[in-house]
Amino acid sequence: MPSTVLLGAQWGDEGKGKITDLISSDYDYVVRYQGGNNAGHTVIHGDTKLALHLIPSGVMYDHITPVIGNGCVIDPKVLVEEMDMLQGEGFSCDRLRISCDAHIIMPYHIDLDGASERHLGKHKIGTTKRGIGPAYEDKISRCGIRVQDLLDEKIFREKVEAALFLKNQILTKIYDLEPYTVDQICEMYLPYADVMRDSMRRCILDEGKRLDGRKTTDIRPIWCEVSPLPMPHGSSIFTRGETQSLSTCTLGTKMDEKLVDDVLERGYQRFLLHYNFPPFCTGEAKAQRGVGRREIGHGHLAWRGLKGQIPEDFPYTVRLVSQILESNGSSSMATVCAGTLALMDAGVPMKAPVSGIAMGLIKNPGEEKYAVLSDILGDEDHLGDMDFKTTGTPNGLTATQMDIKCDGLSFEILEKALMQAKAGREHILKCMMETISEPRKELKPQVPRIVQIEIPKEFIGAVIGPGGKIIQQMQEDTGATITIDEADGVGKVQVSAPNKDAIDAALGKIKAIVAIPEVGEVYEGTVRSIMPYGCFVEIMPGKDGLLHISEIDWKRLETVEEAGIKEGDKIKVKLMEIDPKTGKYKLSHRVLLEKPEGYVERERRPRGERGDRGERRPRREGGERRDGRRENREHREPRDFNDSLDHNNDF
Repeated sequence: MPSTVLLGAQWGDEGKGKITDLISSDYDYVVRYQGGNNAGHTVIHGDTKLALHLIPSGVMYDHITPVIGNGCVIDPKVLVEEMDMLQGEGFSCDRLRISCDAHIIMPYHIDLDGASERHLGKHKIGTTKRGIGPAYEDKISRCGIRVQDLLDEKIFREKVEAALFLKNQILTKIYDLEPYTVDQICEMYLPYADVMRDSMRRCILDEGKRLDGRKTTDIRPIWCEVSPLPMPHGSSIFTRGETQSLSTCTLGTKMDEKLVDDVLERGYQRFLLHYNFPPFCTGEAKAQRGVGRREIGHGHLAWRGLKGQIPEDFPYTVRLVSQILESNGSSSMATVCAGTLALMDAGVPMKAPVSGIAMGLIKNPGEEKYAVLSDILGDEDHLGDMDFKTTGTPNGLTATQMDIKCDGLSFEILEKALMQAKAGREHILKCMMETISEPRKELKPQVPRIVQIEIPKEFIGAVIGPGGKIIQQMQEDTGATITIDEADGVGKVQVSAPNKDAIDAALGKIKAIVAIPEVGEVYEGTVRSIMPYGCFVEIMPGKDGLLHISEIDWKRLETVEEAGIKEGDKIKVKLMEIDPKTGKYKLSHRVLLEKPEGYVERERRPRGERGDRGERRPRREGGERRDGRRENREHREPRDFNDSLDHNNDF
């Protein structure tokens, strides 16, 4: 766009204002980018002389938009007086635009300017004593008060109070002047806020032009990057205009779940999101304290927008951290976008990618005209009537949050806001997909590997062991982390380790514990104990069977030691039988040996019939004891059955 720049030779009266007014008819905008009401020029319109100090030249042309830029310092009183003067002469100031970042000249600036000039005496610099210099000093020192601060009474009071702490000391102790109070300044300046607010709102309503020159539906430029950090399991940078989020994703095991224990529920969360809003992201230099209400609320909104897209069967605990590096607009929506990119970079199989946008509204009471703003700035949030945040996938919304300053919204406005937000989210999502279109197929090498299996419910205790002895020993032997939960009538076992070998070793031990021995199978067991009648062999972890002395060898053995078997020896055995009542295992080693030639199985003597052993002796009557005494059952005290209860199972 062609432009013309006028430069003066610093003579103080070169006529820059007059020349600007003269040539401004050929332009659409006249922008004043620096200075204050110390400057001035006279414009003759017919028989009327108009003296302008703040408002740019060309304001009397109907097609020109005069702009007071962010490099200017504004005395609100002078600005309002000039606007009233122009309107009294029949010239409209509705086209006047004022930057929210322009600094305000305060009463103490004027006092300090005059006192300093008097103090210099013959070395005075010839200042206009209108506070221009002290206002610029605060601007450079980043402690000045801007137009946008004036529009929010709470912020304005806080900044005035902070400024007066130092300014009052200079006024009273150095220059012997009267101090100011916060209420005095607020009473003087807050009425001017409406004038400036109306000027900014009219620009949007009448011309559809926003503070940064965008149309109402435009989205600020977007820039994305994934894996900017090498060590996190996933990372991303998302930048939209002057809002930037650096997000990291870390994948952990079930041991990293967050315990939620409140009044109404108790459970665990597998998706965690931390939202950090340091002071430097808004240009402030102050200590960072604990997490405030704002951080909690914005972080929870982003968490709600993303959590539904994490698959329920994803075995990892996911921790997402968003660090806001710069903020002018919705940082929570930037967190959603950056979080999506970081999750996909980490290989989390999201159901669908999520993007977010903040919508605004300008609507004056009693007017039908309104404007819905996409991707609002911080100033538009201050000046506007709505902050409507929406997050969603291509398939629909995942979370919403709305703050409004007006009395309510019509269905027409709400529908327009939702449809405009949908178009904005799709545009943002398209930019994100150009960076990374789908979750990575492979996890990064530094991500711990996790395998999940299910075991029968009755084997949970066997895997854990008495006092956790068995599971702790398995973790020590393999280097893997093992967790067990009971859900849906089965045991869900999760094994995690930094490498595949450790996982395989842990799974092998667990499967051995939960395996059910089969009759006819051959096992290599370990001799656990020696008995006179045989030995007990562990064929699986926690499963011992009896190897009877007659089943060790084909020849007759008087002792187990004759076979050379000792505790701790490895021996192959075959499972011959499982007792259906007791569940005991009957093992044999001799069936695995070659049968000697000519071996004849020794016949076992069959059990005799009861009648062959003689008649049973007649039962003693009356409970007669062997010592001849008779037990009197009639006079026994009745038994209390409660005494026989096993109280060891009481809860």
